[in-house]
Amino acid sequence: MTPRILTLSVAILLAAVLLVAACSAGRTKAPSSTSSSTASPTAMQASGPTIAITDFRFASPQAVPPGATVTVTNSDGAEHTVTADSGNAFNVEVDGKGTATLTAPSQPGIYAYHCNYHPMMHGQLIVA
Repeated sequence: MTPRILTLSVAILLAAVLLVAACSAGRTKAPSSTSSSTASPTAMQASGPTIAITDFRFASPQAVPPGATVTVTNSDGAEHTVTADSGNAFNVEVDGKGTATLTAPSQPGIYAYHCNYHPMMHGQLIVA
């Protein structure tokens, strides 16, 4: 292996280690404007629309009615938030391996959201 390839390989490995460390570093809790529960996803069956979190990715429902209760299930071991990108439409914190609920906005539209702890996580809630 040439010195240039070795240096590049070490740099990539270091960047990966730093990314993992940043994701698992201690976090402060964000305020929640909706109710939440720390019950495990298997202990609480969702009967309505669900936003699933798996492998640091959001899987959103197709569309939800205005004012619907949306269950958020977190399969990851890490804590996440579902926070509207603009305004105070919704903001809920979900413990690792936990569930929470949020209330969909009363006005139809597409509401972009993110995780406060993991900036690469984005999703959209479609209210129709």
